[in-house]
Amino acid sequence: MLLQRMYQDGLAQAAYLAGCQATGEALIVDPNRHIAHYREAAARAGMRIVAVTETHIHADFVSGARELAAATGARLYLSGAGPDEWKYAYAAGDGATLLHDGDSFMVGNIRVDVRHTPGHTPEHLAFMITDTAGADAPMGLLTGDFVFVGDVGRPDLLESAAGLTGTAAPGARRLYASLQGFRALPDYLQIWPGHGAGSACGKALGAVPQSTVGYEKRFNWAFQAADEAEFVATVLAGQPEPPPYFAQMKRINKAGPAPVPTATPPVGTAASLAAALAAGMPVVDVRSADIYAAGHVPGTINIAAGGDFLTWAGWLLPYDRPLGLIGDPASVAAARAELALIGLDAVAETWTPAVVAAGPGATFARRRAREIGGVGALRDLVVLDVRRPDEYAAGHVPGSLNIPLGHLAARLDEVPAGRPVLVHCAGGVRSPIAASLLTGHGWASVVDMRDGFGGWRAAGLPVER
Repeated sequence: MLLQRMYQDGLAQAAYLAGCQATGEALIVDPNRHIAHYREAAARAGMRIVAVTETHIHADFVSGARELAAATGARLYLSGAGPDEWKYAYAAGDGATLLHDGDSFMVGNIRVDVRHTPGHTPEHLAFMITDTAGADAPMGLLTGDFVFVGDVGRPDLLESAAGLTGTAAPGARRLYASLQGFRALPDYLQIWPGHGAGSACGKALGAVPQSTVGYEKRFNWAFQAADEAEFVATVLAGQPEPPPYFAQMKRINKAGPAPVPTATPPVGTAASLAAALAAGMPVVDVRSADIYAAGHVPGTINIAAGGDFLTWAGWLLPYDRPLGLIGDPASVAAARAELALIGLDAVAETWTPAVVAAGPGATFARRRAREIGGVGALRDLVVLDVRRPDEYAAGHVPGSLNIPLGHLAARLDEVPAGRPVLVHCAGGVRSPIAASLLTGHGWASVVDMRDGFGGWRAAGLPVER
């Protein structure tokens, strides 16, 4: 048997190829929309994809299972578990095989046993993998968003992201019951989860790619709860606010994702960019924060390619309007591919960096905390902290205003007008995005503290709690 983990850094998301080397047949579990990656991986291994499945209806990315199955002629397996109101709407039309607790299917000599593990979502499945060519007992469990390394899947997303009121606490109780079944599994079993550190599908995910049942039972916080009540209270406390795009992902993945668009948007001119901005098109400049700060087109937003690009694109960009991108051709192509992962397909036009030099531009300064000059230099400034409320509560610049980046566009009226603004986050990733929003909405004097609150603290400057 061949087992290969394929990881998407921008989503902190893992898909898996489980292949039978004797027959050359392969199963793909939890693919995203970059289906070429899975086809290429199978081809490199000398295998053909004969089965595609996923553990649940995802909230954080658009599923590629439907498109991959159609492209390869593979059998599509989808969960048939859970209540009627939360089932795959496209399953029957696509001829999908519905899976329930206790079912099994073969991929060459690999047996896949299905376990219903509700809690994160009502229909969630986990897949027990046995290489029958050399063993009569399973090797491990593909856990999806059920059990992670050091954490468990959050049970509140149907309520907090999809808007189904009153589902968080019942989901937590179902998750607790599913974990009791996990406790009964052999300690030696490996677990292969669907996410790693950085995913918003849990609150304390580990960065180690895999674990074992025994290790998680011993060290994962979820197995230390004294009873159901303690578990429910703990799992629901402190969950990070889900990005708004999660609600779109639930709807798209339940109804049936469309194929990724293949048409390349036109490359525009400075005049067409001005017209697009005047018409209200969101235009994202994907160049680095330093380059953007040195000169950019007013009204554009800077979300630098790579790193947390997808997170903030999902927070800040709309699904009901066409989008534009500014950057070199390679960066724009990469950004379009990333945006497709979360269903932001409507890129109507792109521009090269030459448009920035074609007209009057805007700038903002980027300085380190030690260059600001201490608290006295802040007297005439608005200090805007765009971190989360829990980060702010743990320590902040005295007198600063806290508006989390994801909410800044809707709360700009809370930032005093007519005064210079010093904006910062924790380490300099979120603050340049915020600075671009401010300059785009008319703030003429903006300084980005490029090393963030971490730099402020490291410089020995005052901290308020």
